[in-house]
Amino acid sequence: MFGSLAFDLVPQKVAVGGAVGCWRVLLWFSVVFRHIPSSRRYDREVSIDEQLSILKKGLADLIREADLRERLIQSEKSGRPLRVKAGFDPTAPDLHLGHTVLLRKMKHFQDLGHIPIFVIGDSTALIGDPTGRNITRPPMTAEEIAANAETYKTQVFKILDPARTEVRFNSEWLAQLRFEDMVRLCSKYTVARIMERDDFTKRYREGAAISMHELLYPLAQGYDSVALACDVEMGGTDQRFNLLVGRELQRDFGQAPQIVATVPLLEGTDGVEKMSKSKGNYIGITEPPKVMFRKVMQISDDLMWRYYELLTDATLQEIAAMRASDQPMQHKMALASRIIADYYSEQAASQARSDFDREVRHGDVPSDIETASVAPEASGNLAKLLVSLNMADSRTDAERKIKAGAAEVDGEKHRSMNLELQPGRSYLLHLGKKWKRIVVG
Repeated sequence: MFGSLAFDLVPQKVAVGGAVGCWRVLLWFSVVFRHIPSSRRYDREVSIDEQLSILKKGLADLIREADLRERLIQSEKSGRPLRVKAGFDPTAPDLHLGHTVLLRKMKHFQDLGHIPIFVIGDSTALIGDPTGRNITRPPMTAEEIAANAETYKTQVFKILDPARTEVRFNSEWLAQLRFEDMVRLCSKYTVARIMERDDFTKRYREGAAISMHELLYPLAQGYDSVALACDVEMGGTDQRFNLLVGRELQRDFGQAPQIVATVPLLEGTDGVEKMSKSKGNYIGITEPPKVMFRKVMQISDDLMWRYYELLTDATLQEIAAMRASDQPMQHKMALASRIIADYYSEQAASQARSDFDREVRHGDVPSDIETASVAPEASGNLAKLLVSLNMADSRTDAERKIKAGAAEVDGEKHRSMNLELQPGRSYLLHLGKKWKRIVVG
């Protein structure tokens, strides 16, 4: 199975995350014999054509559709479910809706009886994925990786069925590679091929540094597919190069090359850049329902339809019918409710919608306003106070909104920058959609 790389097929201790101190026992042959009982969501037989239709919805690219059709046919005949992998480097503690585009597609495979493999890249995170980067990523500590990985395991099961999902750490096999194994692995790919990757090509032309360890990232990710004997690997469109490397490495190791399926990168709430916590345009799947609902309501009407396609199970025909009805507010609220229900419950979705109606649409005072203590000397300038309370992005932003009459103190519009507050009293501040109760200490 592993070609020219030599491994002892005996139980070994593997350090997960390097120096974290968390040890796993790995049997290399478990990759071949590990089996999770297959179960289908559908209570009827689903034809191959129907399966392809379900699996292709929302995909950006599929290499190759004919291969996937053949694998589905063979799976049906043999009763062996397909092994469908997606990797996530635990570089941040929380998943957002952008990540769920991929996870939802894995769920579609799972609903059809196949096995999703959620790979936590604790070893590849030590390198840092160079995708979309014009500089080398700063290295993460093993402790940071381990902590983030734990939160990932909790969050992913908001979507996938834990009883029918493999969760694997790629340190299980990558940490076992000896120097001579890495040399053999590197010999299977040329520098010229690696440099075909857009990120590396751009940085090379611009004279930006490319570290040697970054060149190993596509090989390490590709080797995950070999170690797991994957039938399908999924990723965002920006991962296409890495996924194709895995396909080629499998062929080199005598395996059938995996089908590559990519999903679009979901735009954030700004409708411009891809969803990212660092850009502040994200909707986290562990954020309070009330916050998630409001963020969904902030997206544009045009972007709403893309969210419907990538974040719900609504069919393209249903989405087209909604667009034709010309009721964007109604459909956006329905979208927000569906998303909250997916990650919390129908009851939480209903409460979030009620809160939005009361507090945003009708302007009522929220029931859960945060209270902050303010020193008397910090309360003289309203603009500075709003910025310090994170109610405005900057002093300029605060001053502009105050002059426009958007600021209220105890229910009264306040257009002056000066603010006289009495020690020992509490005041209710309101700016746009943000509320804060302050106590002058």
